[in-house]
Order: sequence, then structure tokens, then C-alpha cells
Amino acid sequence: MPRMTTPDDGATTRRLESWREAVSRNLVPLEVLPREGADFRASLQSARLGPVQMSMITAEPHTVARTRRHIGSDAPDFFQVTLQLTGHGVLTQRDRQARVGPGELVIYDTRHPFTYDLDQPHSGLVVMFPRPMLQLTERDLARVTATPVSCHDGLGLVVRPFLYELARQVEHLEARGTFRLADNVVGLIGTMLAERAGADRAAGDDGPGLLTQRILIHMEQRLADPGLSPEGIAAAHRISRRYLYKLLAEQGYTVSGWIREHRLARCRRDLADPAMDHLPVGVIGGRWGFTDPAHFSHAFKAAYGMSPREARAARH
Repeated sequence: MPRMTTPDDGATTRRLESWREAVSRNLVPLEVLPREGADFRASLQSARLGPVQMSMITAEPHTVARTRRHIGSDAPDFFQVTLQLTGHGVLTQRDRQARVGPGELVIYDTRHPFTYDLDQPHSGLVVMFPRPMLQLTERDLARVTATPVSCHDGLGLVVRPFLYELARQVEHLEARGTFRLADNVVGLIGTMLAERAGADRAAGDDGPGLLTQRILIHMEQRLADPGLSPEGIAAAHRISRRYLYKLLAEQGYTVSGWIREHRLARCRRDLADPAMDHLPVGVIGGRWGFTDPAHFSHAFKAAYGMSPREARAARH
């Protein structure tokens, strides 16, 4: 999409309002608050790859705030990750505050209020994606939300060059990128976050959390298997079904609900991928464990408010 910049003429208040409209339209609704004495100017370049939105932002000092009035009961379940490229920012959400510097990233939940205070000229890459794409337990996600994660050590040394190059290439991504690239981007970010959560978990000796993580990975790897069942999952981990249900309930899921949600997310991704247009809708469902096309269509519509065919047509 074309680069959006604040107007060259007019007062700072007009440029701030222009920026608020641009960010609210391309990311999530929020307020933009000026910093005292700042001659505000900013630019935004975004690319959408399937369900993932990537935005390169350069701006003068300001604060963005997402308040309760911006968040309706039907707010989509999206997370944002900001990779700070230059300058510093302070992200505040719930009872946490994270100061984020160049080469650090921070993840936050758009379903809850947050502020991001940027007190100097800055640039950053913002990646926004649906929650199911991030393969982390709720407990591990809680550990890393609103916490700075460094790209200067550990897996960050591998992921950082990739993310920096993405930031440089945002304007070309829609033409050159693929839907699988979007999965890979979120996958790499999730791997970094899992490493950070694992370090925190080791410090806390969280045995049940480790087991839950293994169970979720097991289910993720077998989503395409129509025979994936609570009995098989429990047997594979040498636990009772009752204990399996308890572990998943602590993450806010039933076993069948987790499997259904993640299967549907994979189907939605494939329906949005032009490379999959040659496959009938029923085959897409079958690839992810839905053996009955009618059941697949009903479940998809219940989750997304449209049939699989309508979802594919909406892309055009």
C-alpha cells in the first residue's frame, strides 16, 4: 500500500489527527497524544500478508493510547509486536511497564488497554496477527507480555537480521511475499518469545507448564490427523484424560475447542492463499482434519461469520 505521511502544512494538532486516523485505520483504534514542544511528523508503510499486518513506522515523539472505549465486546483477538529499530519507547499494559530500546521487541494484547510512550524520534516495525497463530500457552504468553525481549543474544541473534530486512522491505512485501512468509514471521517471533518464557519458567521450576507446552506442541503437529483425540493425546503423555482436561482448562480451553480453533485458523489461512485456489473448499477442510464438508462449513461460519466459500471470495 502507498506510504502515508502527515501533512506538510497546517498545525501540529492537524498532523496528530491525521496520524491518529492512519494508525487507527491500519492497526487498531487508539488515541495519539502530543509531546510538549514536538513539531510532530510521521510516516507509515504497511503490507498485509493474509491475516498478518506488518507496518514500518517512523515518527517524532508522541504517545499512543488504546483505552477501554476503543475496545468493544467484539474486538478481534489480535496481538501486536513492536520491534524498536531506533529511539526508545515505554510500553505499559496492565501492571507492567517495559522500556524498549533499539534491537528489542515487546508484545502486547490489543484486547486490553495499553500506552506506548515514545519520548524521542524513533522508528519501528509493528507486526499484528491473530492470537491462534502464536503457539504459546496462556501462562507463557502472560510471562512475556509487556516485557522487553532482546534481539542481541540467544535466538535473537538469528531472528534480528531477518526482522530488520523485513522492515527495509515492507513496501515490497505484498508484491513479493507469500502467505507462508506471514506464518514464518510469526513463527520466528513465537520461537523467540518461547525461549524467553522458557528461561523464566526454568527459574520458577514450572513442571505443569512444561507438560502443557509439550501437549500443545503435540496437538499442533497433528492437527491434520482426523483421529486426533483426547484419548490419544492423554496416552501419548502418560496422563489421564481428566488431568489433560484440567491442564487445558487452565489455559482457557477445552481439548476439542483448542483443536477446532487451530484447525479453522489453518483453513482460513489456506483459503486466503492464492496458491490454494485450485483446491476445492472441502479439500481445504479435509487437509486439516475436517472429514465432513458440511460440518467444516458450519464450524467455519460459526467461528468467522461467513462460509468458507464466502471467505475465499472476500479476498477478491
